[in-house]
Amino acid sequence: MNGKRNIKEWKKNLRARHRQTRERMDPKKKLQWDAAIENRLFALPEYRRADILFTYVSKAIEVDTFGIIRRALADGKAVAVPRCVPGTFEMEFYYIRSPQELEKGAFGVLEPIPESSRKVEKETGGLCVVPGLAFDSNGFRLGYGKGYYDRFLSGFHGVTAGICYNSCVQWELPHGYFDRPVDILVTERYLRRIAVRKPGAHACK
Repeated sequence: MNGKRNIKEWKKNLRARHRQTRERMDPKKKLQWDAAIENRLFALPEYRRADILFTYVSKAIEVDTFGIIRRALADGKAVAVPRCVPGTFEMEFYYIRSPQELEKGAFGVLEPIPESSRKVEKETGGLCVVPGLAFDSNGFRLGYGKGYYDRFLSGFHGVTAGICYNSCVQWELPHGYFDRPVDILVTERYLRRIAVRKPGAHACK
């Protein structure tokens, strides 16, 4: 039990640290870094091949995805964004045709409007842009602690790309036995393809 409590406390401290790093970013530099990350993402062959792009809708401290959404729509791709299911820690993805089809939902994040959007009933692949307060060199992510993306990614069959600022990437993060690393890590400085790893390798017990 002490080990679990220690890991929980470790994650809490890491979240606070990386949130602070993001909040202190120079706005002009953030714009430049967001553009560099977008360009690296768009250059991926996995992006060019994807018929559907799953992506989060960014908050102020996150890598901006509004430009990614607009570019993907302009490129003729189907774009799906998440909605948190009330009363659960699950999320569903809905197709949108414009960022204007979003409204404030859980945690103040913009979400699709179920009544005017079509839900993704069967996920058959594509590229998923994954958020994270931090990532490590093995592609594991530090989320906000609710587990929404962990649950979704456990059943996702496409390619995953984590986008993150270089200052929020560290050598190793604590992770669970069944946590799934992203396939590709994209920062403003580099792109890293993650080697396939077995579940649980070097996991925190």
